[in-house]
Amino acid sequence: MIQFVTSHVSVTLLFWLLYIFDFLVAATVVFLERKDPAATIAWVTIIFALPVAGVVIYFLLSHNIARKRIYKVSDHEMKVIREPLQKQISEMRSDGYKFESRSQEKWQSLIHLNQTLGMAYLTQDNDIRLITNGEDLFENLLKDIDEAKSFINIEYFIIKNDDTGKDLLSHLTAAANRGLSVRLLVDALGTRRLDKKHLLEFQRAGGKFATFFPPKFKYLNLNFNYRNHRKLVIIDEVIGYLGGFNIGDEYLDKKKKFGKWRDTHIRIGGESIVDMNARFILDWRLASKEEYSLTRTFYEFAQRGDKAAVQIVSSGPDSYREEVKHAYLKMISYAEESIYIQTPYFVPDRSIFDALLNAARSGVDVRIMIPSIRDHIFVYWATLYYCGLLLAAGVRIFIYEGGFLHAKTLTVDSEVCSVGSANFDIRSFRLNFETNAFIFDAEESDRMGKIYEEDITDCRELTKEAYEARPVHIKIKENIAKLLSDIL
Repeated sequence: MIQFVTSHVSVTLLFWLLYIFDFLVAATVVFLERKDPAATIAWVTIIFALPVAGVVIYFLLSHNIARKRIYKVSDHEMKVIREPLQKQISEMRSDGYKFESRSQEKWQSLIHLNQTLGMAYLTQDNDIRLITNGEDLFENLLKDIDEAKSFINIEYFIIKNDDTGKDLLSHLTAAANRGLSVRLLVDALGTRRLDKKHLLEFQRAGGKFATFFPPKFKYLNLNFNYRNHRKLVIIDEVIGYLGGFNIGDEYLDKKKKFGKWRDTHIRIGGESIVDMNARFILDWRLASKEEYSLTRTFYEFAQRGDKAAVQIVSSGPDSYREEVKHAYLKMISYAEESIYIQTPYFVPDRSIFDALLNAARSGVDVRIMIPSIRDHIFVYWATLYYCGLLLAAGVRIFIYEGGFLHAKTLTVDSEVCSVGSANFDIRSFRLNFETNAFIFDAEESDRMGKIYEEDITDCRELTKEAYEARPVHIKIKENIAKLLSDIL
């Protein structure tokens, strides 16, 4: 009996110690961490629902890097970047700047937001080629790599250890053997299985390789939740690529699970490549610790003309500004006729959700296209939940059934559009490092709209009646995913 009582007291004491521990961690989340209220509630729920395990998950996935200045930029480099940008801002404010198209004039407020929030210079001399097919993209990319004269800077979230990934490494190795400066930067989690043999051959040829946020310990990475989701290629500061495609067989329609891979990328030529390369250099310096100067005189020879105007906007968890999200928000809020969204994951925060509601209620034709294939299950159910809420306001939801939809595009009024790596979800807004191109050109935006309308032929529209008739078990899954949506 005494042994039973002692054991019972020990269990009770352990329970209270765990409860106090969870309470202290939860209090830290509530009072000391600068988190969105919805994210705070989600984390507190997990901490109390999963004693000890919830705390471990919190420390692994919620390590805050926004307090740190992870990108080191010298005073001279900052001057080189800011001076032409401030000059451009001043010219626009004093009406001394010549906009080359109606799209640019109409969307001056978005341009100014990107300048002040995202330090994004507006260039007006860009040749844009939209690419929606993986084979087309890869064929052009390898050709440009083979014809490079000086350097290749390449940054991807995922490079698969398959025929496509090895083919890319082979071409980069050949470029390094020709004497070019070749730098390859990959995300440590997304490209963790890259072929070591081919990578060693690349480095022996003189190629440089670095991983973004690698784990300090084999099975423990405090930056696990913060991934470099960017897809950037800069060749000779003449050609650039960015968008949604990664490198692997599945992106060339060679995986039965996904079938046709529907994505959007752009091949770009013009002065906006300077900003793309600056973004790469900052990421590269952080990952490799190499001294790689940013001191090129930015836009010294900036050209103006009747080509596409572009701003390159990057965002990441190293700041609280959420630059890409606020640019999205500005586009949605100022829409007058149409808003076309393509995204594999639709988990908006309150500001984006309300802006879409207001647009639809104001008579704007709001359309959201999502995939039918379940890639990340919790995100999939959260996506359906938020799409279902928007149906009541008149938003049209299209479910792509022609394969897997991975494109991240936003087109407004056939006047301005965005292509890049950022999804319409909280992870892209707050947790991932992303880069998007904002294109102020009616011709390119109209082309993007027409591609969207072609994709609709491979979709089924989700009606309000069909959504409301979904089974109970689907409703349960959606509501569970909703509770976790701010930390998915």
